[in-house]
Amino acid sequence: MKAVIMAGGKGTRLMPLTKDIPKPMVKIIDKPVLEHTIELLKKHKITEIAITLGYMPERIIDYFGDGKKWNVDITYFIEDTPLGTAGSVKRTHNFVSDDFLVMSGDAYTEINITKAIRFHHAKESIFTLVAQPHQNPIGLGTLEIDINNRVSAFIEKPKNVVPSLINTGIYIINKSVINLIPEGFYDFGKQLIPKLKDKVCAYVDYAYWSDIGTLTSYYRTNEKVAIELESIQQRS
Repeated sequence: MKAVIMAGGKGTRLMPLTKDIPKPMVKIIDKPVLEHTIELLKKHKITEIAITLGYMPERIIDYFGDGKKWNVDITYFIEDTPLGTAGSVKRTHNFVSDDFLVMSGDAYTEINITKAIRFHHAKESIFTLVAQPHQNPIGLGTLEIDINNRVSAFIEKPKNVVPSLINTGIYIINKSVINLIPEGFYDFGKQLIPKLKDKVCAYVDYAYWSDIGTLTSYYRTNEKVAIELESIQQRS
């Protein structure tokens, strides 16, 4: 399976950390969050990767190059104007084949991608999103699922915030879905998922995930990873 990483974010809410770098290049402990994502893909035997770029693309290209340092192959797609999440993925239609994985380049996660892919295939789904419970889903997409894990309700950034399942922005998509995305700016959460309605399945995972979209979540994620690393070092 191939993967597409969306890495066009500017990271305005992370200023001053993003004063001179794009959001996917902010560091979690000792390496950019995007590097953590690439290493996670490699861990799950996904080595053909497309990265969609927008803000300061040269910073990412100069750092990762062709991906050989990480034993992966990287292809870049640069946007002259913002195309939204789904719009940026549509530009990769000649790269992807059959089912493919979509991830955000500016989120940190330890979610089991292999299990999510197995779920997608078992459900014979055309569009599977990875969801997880969240106590305070401010600024996130929330959803409800039925007994078959079909998405029965989806609200992008609801006004009334209550504990809910949230959309992590990790998707397994059948290539046929790309034909449903129009040219230009188009968004997964606001437009494509509501359009697909009950064709969307949700794989629920409980592993760590953080969008590091604010300084608070960014520092909290760094603290969490630092504690884990210290624990590993003490055991070794």
